[in-house]
Amino acid sequence: MHWNNCDAVEQDPQRMSGAWLFAGTRVPVAALFENLEAVATIDEFVDWFPGVTRRQALAVLQYAELSLLAAA
Repeated sequence: MHWNNCDAVEQDPQRMSGAWLFAGTRVPVAALFENLEAVATIDEFVDWFPGVTRRQALAVLQYAELSLLAAA
């Protein structure tokens, strides 16, 4: 997924091997999906990954949803 238009994330080739990260953190966006897949809640994820806000997590999920709908 291409995250360029999601303001909750950022990418820098010099950080974390260029992975998409939650803005202002070193937490990969993929960590959110991995934790949700393992049945974590949004609130648990935010508690487990300091620096990631609930707003950021919800923005990522909304962006992913809109991207999937656009691709259909």
